[in-house]
Amino acid sequence: MVKLAAKCILAGDPTVGKTALAQVFRSDGAHFQKSYTLTTGVDLVVKTVPVPDTGDSVELFIFDSAGKELFTEMLDKLWESPNVLCLVYDVTNEQSFDNCSKWLEKARARAPGLSLPGVLVGNKTDLAGRRVVESAQAQTWALSQGLECFETSVKEMENFEAPFHCLARRFCHLYQEKVEVFHSLA
Repeated sequence: MVKLAAKCILAGDPTVGKTALAQVFRSDGAHFQKSYTLTTGVDLVVKTVPVPDTGDSVELFIFDSAGKELFTEMLDKLWESPNVLCLVYDVTNEQSFDNCSKWLEKARARAPGLSLPGVLVGNKTDLAGRRVVESAQAQTWALSQGLECFETSVKEMENFEAPFHCLARRFCHLYQEKVEVFHSLA
């Protein structure tokens, strides 16, 4: 039984639901705040996630970062050496989806030469009548970038845990691979 720690960067445009996703995940769905103030730096959410079928767990240090350009210079230091990435966009906002490539590039630049497991999360699926980013479009882009794709409605408490469980599983798998390589060298 291994307990690992992983630095998770939560990235995306302002108002896509990053903070709501992190807070609802931390509270196991017990708490959805109706109004949020704009994140002006980074909030830290810490939660231990058990990895199914392994007995292992990953303590995720989720860095919920501001989406405004104004704060990006401040983020550079806080984003150093991430282990996993959670990209969030709003399914009713095409620009927030298009900007995911910018956020992904920025995050990958903070982990040069390393594999950075990640997920793409389309939030606000409860606003189905206003949807402009189709699931298939997001899925295709995510796969082309080596990301797993999820959709959620944090407001409706739907599928908010799945992205983080996926990240914990992928991080644990990478760790196990490194351990096996190390043992093969001994």
